[in-house]
Amino acid sequence: MESESIVYGCIRDWPSTDSEQRRLRRVTNRRELNALPAGEAWPFLGREMFSFCEHAGEGLYQTQVIHFGASYRAVEYEWSLWVEQFEALLKRLYWGSAVVHLETELNGTHTFRWESEKGFHSPQEEGLRVRCAWEREGGLRG
Repeated sequence: MESESIVYGCIRDWPSTDSEQRRLRRVTNRRELNALPAGEAWPFLGREMFSFCEHAGEGLYQTQVIHFGASYRAVEYEWSLWVEQFEALLKRLYWGSAVVHLETELNGTHTFRWESEKGFHSPQEEGLRVRCAWEREGGLRG
């Protein structure tokens, strides 16, 4: 049996007192996630792996949290391609921070964090200016 990797995490919007601004950000984020490939068409990121609460009071207070997860066959060997696709998605979304956990059978658990330099990222911005840090936990599993 081949090595399995588990990837999961969340993308957090930032809170705002302007309800119309929050609504427009959520509509944009929903549109971009729905535009991801579905079914067998996605190599790393696909529509089915993302989820979020739609309505206030049902898991959505002020900050939209987009959660995601998937299992892969040894994705750590193609991790730079996965990150490239994830960052391309982040460029198209409204967000304040993102965290990705990568659990591997041979190399332990790694945590990657993206934080926008200004505290928020808008799709209208040129490029992606983030501070990305990664942490490693554990080693070989017994």
